[in-house]
Amino acid sequence: MKLSRIAVAVTVSALAPAVFLSSPAFATGEETGAPASPTAPTAPDRPAAEQPGDSQAEQDRKTILAIIADPMASEHMKEAGRKAIADGPAAMRKFIETDQHKIRIDDYRILILRLLNGAGPGLKEGINAVLSNDGSNIEKLRHFYEVTQHELRDQDNRVDIARLIGTGGPVLREEGKKALQGTPADRIEFLKTGRYLAQAEDDRVELARIDQGWDGPILSEAIGKLLNGSPTPAELRHFLEVTQYELRDQDNRVSIAKIIDAGGPEVVKAGRTALAGTAADRTEFLKTGQHEARAKDKKAQEEKEKEKGQKGEQQKPTPAPSTPGSGSSSGNTAVTPQGGNNSGPLATTGAGDTAWIAGGAGTALVAGAGLLLAARMRRAGSGR
Repeated sequence: MKLSRIAVAVTVSALAPAVFLSSPAFATGEETGAPASPTAPTAPDRPAAEQPGDSQAEQDRKTILAIIADPMASEHMKEAGRKAIADGPAAMRKFIETDQHKIRIDDYRILILRLLNGAGPGLKEGINAVLSNDGSNIEKLRHFYEVTQHELRDQDNRVDIARLIGTGGPVLREEGKKALQGTPADRIEFLKTGRYLAQAEDDRVELARIDQGWDGPILSEAIGKLLNGSPTPAELRHFLEVTQYELRDQDNRVSIAKIIDAGGPEVVKAGRTALAGTAADRTEFLKTGQHEARAKDKKAQEEKEKEKGQKGEQQKPTPAPSTPGSGSSSGNTAVTPQGGNNSGPLATTGAGDTAWIAGGAGTALVAGAGLLLAARMRRAGSGR
Protein backbone atom coordinates (compact mmCIF):
# COMPACT_ATOMS: atom_id res chain seq x y z
CA MET A 1 0.00 0.00 0.00
CA LYS A 2 2.72 2.41 0.89
CA LEU A 3 4.52 1.76 -2.39
CA SER A 4 1.36 2.68 -4.40
CA ARG A 5 0.89 5.95 -2.58
CA ILE A 6 4.50 6.89 -3.15
CA ALA A 7 4.14 6.22 -6.91
CA VAL A 8 1.05 8.42 -7.16
CA ALA A 9 2.76 11.28 -5.35
CA VAL A 10 5.76 11.09 -7.63
CA THR A 11 3.53 11.16 -10.72
CA VAL A 12 1.60 14.22 -9.56
CA SER A 13 4.80 16.08 -8.82
CA ALA A 14 6.06 15.40 -12.31
CA LEU A 15 2.90 16.56 -14.10
CA ALA A 16 2.28 19.72 -12.10
CA PRO A 17 4.69 22.01 -14.03
CA ALA A 18 3.18 21.00 -17.38
CA VAL A 19 -0.38 21.72 -16.22
CA PHE A 20 0.67 25.06 -14.79
CA LEU A 21 2.40 26.15 -18.00
CA SER A 22 -0.67 25.31 -20.18
CA SER A 23 -3.29 27.14 -18.06
CA PRO A 24 -5.14 30.29 -19.51
CA ALA A 25 -3.68 32.47 -16.78
CA PHE A 26 -0.19 31.67 -17.77
CA ALA A 27 -0.97 32.09 -21.46
CA THR A 28 -2.24 35.64 -20.91
CA GLY A 29 0.72 36.67 -18.75
CA GLU A 30 -1.23 36.90 -15.49
CA GLU A 31 0.72 36.54 -12.31
CA THR A 32 0.14 33.28 -10.58
CA GLY A 33 -0.17 34.87 -7.21
CA ALA A 34 -3.02 37.27 -8.11
CA PRO A 35 -6.52 36.05 -7.08
CA ALA A 36 -8.86 35.09 -10.04
CA SER A 37 -12.38 36.42 -10.25
CA PRO A 38 -15.10 33.67 -10.13
CA THR A 39 -16.73 33.04 -13.61
CA ALA A 40 -20.41 32.46 -14.20
CA PRO A 41 -21.37 29.09 -15.49
CA THR A 42 -21.60 29.01 -19.26
CA ALA A 43 -25.12 28.53 -20.80
CA PRO A 44 -25.36 25.61 -23.17
CA ASP A 45 -25.21 26.43 -26.89
CA ARG A 46 -28.65 26.90 -28.62
CA PRO A 47 -29.70 27.33 -32.28
CA ALA A 48 -29.86 30.90 -33.54
CA ALA A 49 -33.68 30.71 -33.91
CA GLU A 50 -34.02 30.16 -30.23
CA GLN A 51 -31.70 32.97 -29.18
CA PRO A 52 -33.45 35.63 -27.06
CA GLY A 53 -34.82 38.46 -29.26
CA ASP A 54 -34.47 36.47 -32.48
CA SER A 55 -36.92 33.57 -31.99
CA GLN A 56 -40.17 35.43 -32.83
CA ALA A 57 -38.71 37.10 -35.93
CA GLU A 58 -37.43 33.78 -37.23
CA GLN A 59 -40.76 32.13 -36.62
CA ASP A 60 -42.53 34.98 -38.44
CA ARG A 61 -40.15 34.63 -41.33
CA LYS A 62 -40.91 30.92 -41.64
CA THR A 63 -44.65 31.59 -41.42
CA ILE A 64 -44.47 34.14 -44.23
CA LEU A 65 -42.44 31.78 -46.40
CA ALA A 66 -45.11 29.12 -45.94
CA ILE A 67 -47.88 31.59 -46.85
CA ILE A 68 -46.27 32.70 -50.10
CA ALA A 69 -45.40 29.10 -51.01
CA ASP A 70 -49.09 28.13 -50.96
CA PRO A 71 -50.36 27.32 -54.51
CA MET A 72 -53.33 29.61 -53.86
CA ALA A 73 -51.10 32.56 -53.07
CA SER A 74 -51.38 35.33 -55.63
CA GLU A 75 -48.51 37.36 -56.98
CA HIS A 76 -49.69 40.23 -54.82
CA MET A 77 -49.46 38.03 -51.72
CA LYS A 78 -45.99 36.79 -52.66
CA GLU A 79 -44.69 40.27 -53.35
CA ALA A 80 -46.05 41.66 -50.08
CA GLY A 81 -44.60 38.71 -48.10
CA ARG A 82 -41.12 39.14 -49.57
CA LYS A 83 -41.21 42.85 -48.84
CA ALA A 84 -42.22 42.23 -45.21
CA ILE A 85 -39.29 39.84 -44.73
CA ALA A 86 -36.92 42.41 -46.19
CA ASP A 87 -38.31 45.20 -43.99
CA GLY A 88 -37.67 43.39 -40.71
CA PRO A 89 -39.46 41.94 -37.68
CA ALA A 90 -42.10 44.69 -37.29
CA ALA A 91 -43.11 44.50 -40.94
CA MET A 92 -43.28 40.71 -40.76
CA ARG A 93 -45.52 40.81 -37.66
CA LYS A 94 -47.83 43.35 -39.35
CA PHE A 95 -48.00 41.21 -42.48
CA ILE A 96 -49.01 38.12 -40.49
CA GLU A 97 -51.55 39.86 -38.25
CA THR A 98 -53.16 42.25 -40.76
CA ASP A 99 -51.90 42.50 -44.32
CA GLN A 100 -52.18 38.87 -45.33
CA HIS A 101 -55.90 38.78 -44.44
CA LYS A 102 -56.69 41.88 -46.45
CA ILE A 103 -54.76 40.55 -49.42
CA ARG A 104 -56.48 37.16 -49.14
CA ILE A 105 -59.91 38.84 -49.23
CA ASP A 106 -58.92 40.73 -52.35
CA ASP A 107 -57.58 37.52 -53.91
CA TYR A 108 -60.84 35.65 -53.29
CA ARG A 109 -62.87 38.52 -54.66
CA ILE A 110 -60.77 38.46 -57.84
CA LEU A 111 -61.08 34.66 -58.14
CA ILE A 112 -64.85 34.86 -57.72
CA LEU A 113 -65.15 37.66 -60.27
CA ARG A 114 -63.27 35.51 -62.79
CA LEU A 115 -65.98 32.86 -62.42
CA LEU A 116 -68.35 35.19 -64.29
CA ASN A 117 -66.65 34.23 -67.54
CA GLY A 118 -68.85 31.46 -68.96
CA ALA A 119 -71.11 31.35 -65.90
CA GLY A 120 -74.79 30.50 -66.20
CA PRO A 121 -77.65 32.59 -64.80
CA GLY A 122 -77.67 30.86 -61.40
CA LEU A 123 -73.93 31.21 -60.83
CA LYS A 124 -73.96 34.85 -61.92
CA GLU A 125 -76.71 35.62 -59.45
CA GLY A 126 -74.78 33.88 -56.66
CA ILE A 127 -71.58 35.77 -57.46
CA ASN A 128 -73.34 39.11 -57.32
CA ALA A 129 -74.98 38.18 -54.02
CA VAL A 130 -71.83 37.07 -52.20
CA LEU A 131 -69.76 40.04 -53.37
CA SER A 132 -72.52 42.49 -52.40
CA ASN A 133 -73.41 41.00 -49.02
CA ASP A 134 -70.27 39.17 -47.84
CA GLY A 135 -67.48 40.79 -49.80
CA SER A 136 -65.39 41.43 -46.64
CA ASN A 137 -65.97 38.08 -44.94
CA ILE A 138 -63.02 35.83 -45.71
CA GLU A 139 -64.76 32.66 -44.52
CA LYS A 140 -67.87 33.17 -46.63
CA LEU A 141 -65.79 34.12 -49.65
CA ARG A 142 -63.69 30.98 -49.23
CA HIS A 143 -66.80 28.80 -48.81
CA PHE A 144 -68.39 30.26 -51.92
CA TYR A 145 -65.28 29.66 -53.98
CA GLU A 146 -64.64 26.15 -52.70
CA VAL A 147 -68.23 24.84 -52.36
CA THR A 148 -71.12 27.08 -53.43
CA GLN A 149 -69.88 27.89 -56.91
CA HIS A 150 -69.84 24.19 -57.83
CA GLU A 151 -73.41 23.70 -56.59
CA LEU A 152 -74.65 26.67 -58.60
CA ARG A 153 -72.71 25.58 -61.67
CA ASP A 154 -74.35 22.15 -61.53
CA GLN A 155 -77.79 23.75 -61.36
CA ASP A 156 -76.97 25.76 -64.49
CA ASN A 157 -75.70 22.59 -66.19
CA ARG A 158 -78.98 20.86 -65.47
CA VAL A 159 -80.88 23.72 -67.09
CA ASP A 160 -78.63 23.60 -70.18
CA ILE A 161 -79.07 19.84 -70.55
CA ALA A 162 -82.84 20.11 -70.22
CA ARG A 163 -82.86 22.72 -72.99
CA LEU A 164 -80.80 20.45 -75.26
CA ILE A 165 -83.18 17.58 -74.60
CA GLY A 166 -86.11 19.75 -75.63
CA THR A 167 -84.60 20.74 -78.99
CA GLY A 168 -82.31 17.84 -79.88
CA GLY A 169 -82.71 14.67 -81.87
CA PRO A 170 -83.41 11.17 -80.50
CA VAL A 171 -79.80 10.28 -79.61
CA LEU A 172 -79.14 13.63 -77.95
CA ARG A 173 -82.31 13.33 -75.89
CA GLU A 174 -81.41 9.86 -74.67
CA GLU A 175 -77.85 10.80 -73.67
CA GLY A 176 -79.02 14.00 -72.02
CA LYS A 177 -81.49 12.11 -69.81
CA LYS A 178 -78.70 9.78 -68.70
CA ALA A 179 -76.55 12.77 -67.73
CA LEU A 180 -79.36 14.30 -65.67
CA GLN A 181 -79.65 11.08 -63.70
CA GLY A 182 -75.88 10.91 -63.13
CA THR A 183 -73.39 12.89 -61.07
CA PRO A 184 -72.30 16.52 -61.46
CA ALA A 185 -69.16 15.18 -63.17
CA ASP A 186 -71.37 13.27 -65.65
CA ARG A 187 -73.20 16.47 -66.50
CA ILE A 188 -69.96 18.37 -66.98
CA GLU A 189 -68.64 15.63 -69.26
CA PHE A 190 -71.88 15.54 -71.27
CA LEU A 191 -71.80 19.29 -71.88
CA LYS A 192 -68.08 19.16 -72.69
CA THR A 193 -68.01 16.26 -75.18
CA GLY A 194 -71.01 13.93 -74.93
CA ARG A 195 -73.50 16.34 -76.39
CA TYR A 196 -71.42 16.80 -79.54
CA LEU A 197 -71.01 13.08 -80.15
CA ALA A 198 -74.75 12.52 -79.71
CA GLN A 199 -75.54 15.51 -81.90
CA ALA A 200 -73.28 14.11 -84.63
CA GLU A 201 -75.32 10.92 -84.82
CA ASP A 202 -78.54 12.91 -85.10
CA ASP A 203 -76.96 15.15 -87.75
CA ARG A 204 -76.07 12.15 -89.91
CA VAL A 205 -79.69 11.00 -89.86
CA GLU A 206 -80.89 14.52 -90.71
CA LEU A 207 -78.52 14.85 -93.66
CA ALA A 208 -79.70 11.53 -95.09
CA ARG A 209 -83.30 12.74 -94.79
CA ILE A 210 -82.49 16.01 -96.57
CA ASP A 211 -80.79 14.11 -99.38
CA GLN A 212 -83.86 11.96 -99.95
CA GLY A 213 -86.20 14.95 -100.16
CA TRP A 214 -84.06 17.25 -102.32
CA ASP A 215 -84.03 17.28 -106.12
CA GLY A 216 -81.04 19.54 -106.74
CA PRO A 217 -77.84 17.80 -107.83
CA ILE A 218 -75.39 20.16 -106.11
CA LEU A 219 -76.61 19.67 -102.54
CA SER A 220 -77.21 15.94 -102.95
CA GLU A 221 -73.70 15.37 -104.27
CA ALA A 222 -72.16 17.32 -101.37
CA ILE A 223 -74.17 15.38 -98.77
CA GLY A 224 -73.07 12.06 -100.22
CA LYS A 225 -69.45 13.10 -100.21
CA LEU A 226 -69.65 14.28 -96.59
CA LEU A 227 -71.35 11.16 -95.23
CA ASN A 228 -69.00 8.81 -97.08
CA GLY A 229 -66.01 10.52 -95.48
CA SER A 230 -65.04 10.85 -91.82
CA PRO A 231 -66.49 14.19 -90.76
CA THR A 232 -66.07 15.55 -87.25
CA PRO A 233 -69.12 16.56 -85.20
CA ALA A 234 -68.21 20.20 -85.84
CA GLU A 235 -68.08 19.65 -89.63
CA LEU A 236 -71.48 17.94 -89.63
CA ARG A 237 -73.01 20.76 -87.59
CA HIS A 238 -71.49 23.45 -89.82
CA PHE A 239 -72.81 21.72 -92.93
CA LEU A 240 -76.33 21.63 -91.50
CA GLU A 241 -76.27 25.18 -90.18
CA VAL A 242 -74.43 26.92 -93.03
CA THR A 243 -73.26 24.91 -96.04
CA GLN A 244 -76.54 23.25 -96.92
CA TYR A 245 -78.26 26.60 -97.40
CA GLU A 246 -75.48 27.86 -99.67
CA LEU A 247 -75.79 24.74 -101.84
CA ARG A 248 -79.59 24.91 -101.82
CA ASP A 249 -79.35 28.41 -103.24
CA GLN A 250 -77.03 27.23 -106.00
CA ASP A 251 -79.55 24.54 -106.96
CA ASN A 252 -82.34 27.14 -106.85
CA ARG A 253 -80.44 29.40 -109.25
CA VAL A 254 -80.14 26.56 -111.75
CA SER A 255 -83.87 25.80 -111.47
CA ILE A 256 -84.85 29.45 -111.97
CA ALA A 257 -82.64 29.72 -115.07
CA LYS A 258 -84.46 26.74 -116.61
CA ILE A 259 -87.85 28.25 -115.79
CA ILE A 260 -86.85 31.56 -117.41
CA ASP A 261 -85.80 29.80 -120.62
CA ALA A 262 -89.25 28.25 -121.05
CA GLY A 263 -91.37 31.04 -119.55
CA GLY A 264 -93.41 33.95 -120.82
CA PRO A 265 -92.72 37.65 -120.31
CA GLU A 266 -94.00 37.79 -116.75
CA VAL A 267 -92.13 34.62 -115.75
CA VAL A 268 -88.93 35.98 -117.28
CA LYS A 269 -89.34 39.28 -115.47
CA ALA A 270 -90.07 37.71 -112.08
CA GLY A 271 -87.31 35.13 -112.50
CA ARG A 272 -84.64 37.71 -113.28
CA THR A 273 -85.73 39.75 -110.28
CA ALA A 274 -85.36 36.69 -108.07
CA LEU A 275 -81.89 35.92 -109.44
CA ALA A 276 -80.79 39.47 -108.62
CA GLY A 277 -82.30 39.30 -105.12
CA THR A 278 -81.57 37.29 -101.98
CA ALA A 279 -81.63 33.55 -101.35
CA ALA A 280 -85.02 34.03 -99.69
CA ASP A 281 -86.29 35.78 -102.85
CA ARG A 282 -85.27 32.80 -104.96
CA THR A 283 -86.93 30.36 -102.59
CA GLU A 284 -90.13 32.40 -102.67
CA PHE A 285 -90.09 32.55 -106.48
CA LEU A 286 -89.85 28.77 -106.76
CA LYS A 287 -92.53 28.30 -104.13
CA THR A 288 -95.17 30.80 -105.31
CA GLY A 289 -93.73 33.52 -107.54
CA GLN A 290 -93.30 31.38 -110.64
CA HIS A 291 -96.91 30.21 -110.49
CA GLU A 292 -98.24 33.76 -110.09
CA ALA A 293 -96.13 34.97 -113.01
CA ARG A 294 -97.23 32.02 -115.16
CA ALA A 295 -100.90 32.83 -114.42
CA LYS A 296 -100.34 36.42 -115.56
CA ASP A 297 -98.78 35.20 -118.81
CA LYS A 298 -101.74 32.87 -119.42
CA LYS A 299 -104.25 35.63 -118.81
CA ALA A 300 -102.41 37.98 -121.16
CA GLN A 301 -102.37 35.29 -123.89
CA GLU A 302 -106.11 34.69 -123.52
CA GLU A 303 -106.86 38.40 -123.81
CA LYS A 304 -104.66 38.63 -126.87
CA GLU A 305 -106.43 35.75 -128.59
CA LYS A 306 -109.81 37.21 -127.71
CA GLU A 307 -108.83 40.59 -129.15
CA LYS A 308 -107.55 38.93 -132.32
CA GLY A 309 -110.88 37.10 -132.75
CA GLN A 310 -112.83 40.32 -132.42
CA LYS A 311 -110.72 42.01 -135.10
CA GLY A 312 -111.36 39.09 -137.46
CA GLU A 313 -115.11 39.46 -137.11
CA GLN A 314 -114.95 43.16 -137.86
CA GLN A 315 -112.91 42.58 -141.03
CA LYS A 316 -115.53 40.21 -142.67
CA PRO A 317 -117.24 41.74 -145.92
CA THR A 318 -120.89 42.90 -145.53
CA PRO A 319 -123.51 41.88 -148.28
CA ALA A 320 -124.48 44.62 -150.89
CA PRO A 321 -128.10 46.07 -150.66
CA SER A 322 -130.57 44.62 -153.22
CA THR A 323 -132.41 46.86 -155.87
CA PRO A 324 -136.18 46.83 -156.66
CA GLY A 325 -137.15 44.05 -159.03
CA SER A 326 -133.98 42.10 -158.48
CA GLY A 327 -136.04 39.29 -157.09
CA SER A 328 -133.64 38.81 -154.24
CA SER A 329 -135.15 41.25 -151.84
CA SER A 330 -136.35 40.00 -148.54
CA GLY A 331 -138.41 41.65 -145.89
CA ASN A 332 -140.00 44.05 -148.39
CA THR A 333 -142.89 46.16 -147.16
CA ALA A 334 -145.84 46.86 -149.45
CA VAL A 335 -147.85 50.00 -148.90
CA THR A 336 -151.53 49.73 -149.77
CA PRO A 337 -153.53 52.90 -150.44
CA GLN A 338 -156.28 53.51 -147.99
CA GLY A 339 -159.74 53.26 -149.68
CA GLY A 340 -160.34 53.23 -153.50
CA ASN A 341 -158.39 51.07 -155.92
CA ASN A 342 -156.24 48.32 -154.56
CA SER A 343 -153.93 47.99 -157.54
CA GLY A 344 -150.94 46.39 -155.87
CA PRO A 345 -147.89 47.56 -154.10
CA LEU A 346 -146.84 51.11 -154.56
CA ALA A 347 -143.14 50.70 -153.77
CA THR A 348 -140.62 48.17 -152.65
CA THR A 349 -137.50 48.58 -150.53
CA GLY A 350 -134.18 47.00 -151.32
CA ALA A 351 -132.71 44.07 -149.41
CA GLY A 352 -131.52 45.05 -146.06
CA ASP A 353 -133.57 48.26 -145.89
CA THR A 354 -135.10 48.97 -142.53
CA ALA A 355 -138.68 50.25 -142.20
CA TRP A 356 -138.88 53.50 -140.36
CA ILE A 357 -141.22 53.14 -137.46
CA ALA A 358 -140.26 56.22 -135.48
CA GLY A 359 -142.90 58.98 -135.55
CA GLY A 360 -141.38 61.60 -137.88
CA ALA A 361 -139.85 59.12 -140.29
CA GLY A 362 -143.03 57.04 -140.50
CA THR A 363 -145.20 60.09 -141.25
CA ALA A 364 -142.88 61.24 -144.06
CA LEU A 365 -143.00 57.83 -145.68
CA VAL A 366 -146.83 57.68 -145.65
CA ALA A 367 -147.10 61.24 -147.03
CA GLY A 368 -144.77 60.44 -149.90
CA ALA A 369 -146.77 57.36 -150.81
CA GLY A 370 -150.00 59.43 -150.89
CA LEU A 371 -148.50 61.95 -153.31
CA LEU A 372 -147.30 59.20 -155.61
CA LEU A 373 -150.80 57.66 -155.65
CA ALA A 374 -152.47 60.99 -156.49
CA ALA A 375 -150.11 61.57 -159.44
CA ARG A 376 -150.92 58.18 -160.90
CA MET A 377 -154.68 58.81 -160.63
CA ARG A 378 -154.37 62.13 -162.48
CA ARG A 379 -152.45 60.50 -165.30
CA ALA A 380 -155.09 57.81 -165.56
CA GLY A 381 -157.98 60.40 -165.75
CA SER A 382 -156.30 62.46 -168.45
CA GLY A 383 -155.86 59.39 -170.65
CA ARG A 384 -159.59 58.74 -170.71
